[in-house]
Amino acid sequence: MEFAQLLESRRSIRKFKPGMKISEDQVKVIIDAAIQAPTWKNSQTGRYYVAMSEDKMNFIKNQCLPEFNANSCNNAVAIIITTYETKRSGFERDGSPTNELGDKWGVYDLGLQNENLVLKAREIGYDTLIMGIRDADVLMSEFGIPESQEVVAIIAVGVREEDAMKPKRKTPEDITKFF
Repeated sequence: MEFAQLLESRRSIRKFKPGMKISEDQVKVIIDAAIQAPTWKNSQTGRYYVAMSEDKMNFIKNQCLPEFNANSCNNAVAIIITTYETKRSGFERDGSPTNELGDKWGVYDLGLQNENLVLKAREIGYDTLIMGIRDADVLMSEFGIPESQEVVAIIAVGVREEDAMKPKRKTPEDITKFF
């Protein structure tokens, strides 16, 4: 798939096709694409916790997501919890922040990685929904996520049951100033 076509076809999907599967190897391919994103001083702080069993996916839907997001995950083949190691991106070796953004660089880096993840998923035939409303404390407890990590998003992965309409996008003229 050409890159422009990949960008154009990616959507946030809220209705996945039932009966589909994904292998651990396919998930590794998707996560390997995430790893290729640039990170602050090559810190590579992104971490991924993948629920593929029905029990774990139901736990996330029933215990960690609001109903509207839980319903959007129906028929997902995997749910990926994305986190990053705190106090590394945007920090000096002595632990002091490099600039006023401090730990926000970790979120930035993870966002770059997650974009690669959703694009690679689309390229190999899967679709995604990134969700930010979640119960991080319950996720950390259930999945053994260390306190040194910050839960950022949950990404449902599946095969779209129907095409989603593309929302109107701003143009470069709407958001860009040249000097």
